[in-house]
Amino acid sequence: MNPTIENIINLFTEKGSQLYGAEAVSQLEHALQCASLAEQSGQSHELITACLLHDLGHLIHDLGNDPASQGIDDHHEHRAIPLLKQIFSSAVTEPIRLHVVAKRYLCSINPEYWDSLSAASKRSLELQGGIFSPEQAEQFIQQPYAKDAVQLRIYDDKAKIQNLPTPDLNHFTQFAIASLNKLTLL
Repeated sequence: MNPTIENIINLFTEKGSQLYGAEAVSQLEHALQCASLAEQSGQSHELITACLLHDLGHLIHDLGNDPASQGIDDHHEHRAIPLLKQIFSSAVTEPIRLHVVAKRYLCSINPEYWDSLSAASKRSLELQGGIFSPEQAEQFIQQPYAKDAVQLRIYDDKAKIQNLPTPDLNHFTQFAIASLNKLTLL
């Protein structure tokens, strides 16, 4: 896949109707809800874009709609990064790369967080390494963009509401364009 905004939109158009794992929303609905939450909270263009694209890796693998139910960690947080790094800065790509481990972090620092996770999210957490130890949590949060990844994760967990109205994909294109790596524009 050639990494352009147009090709990313086409990927959502072609594959976005796939179910988001075992949740009651599609991949596209989940992405739009996550980006909407970030926009409503006044986040940066980069974090809104990261929220929109954080699960793009699910759309580019051939492991089916719900690999976690088969005991497979699809490593979706890493799959799209090589493509996205070609056009976006670390302010977009790092929260995406870190959003799965942010779940491990949140479970470590907040016991109620685990209770709030959906059954599918709990299942995938175990495949992704489980809850961080206090030492792992401290190491994680010290990384650049870790706090953005935690915020993305919080929106991610809330973005699973069936039939929730959101702006469309074209609305969020403006944020993605504003987030393009300046070198891409040269």
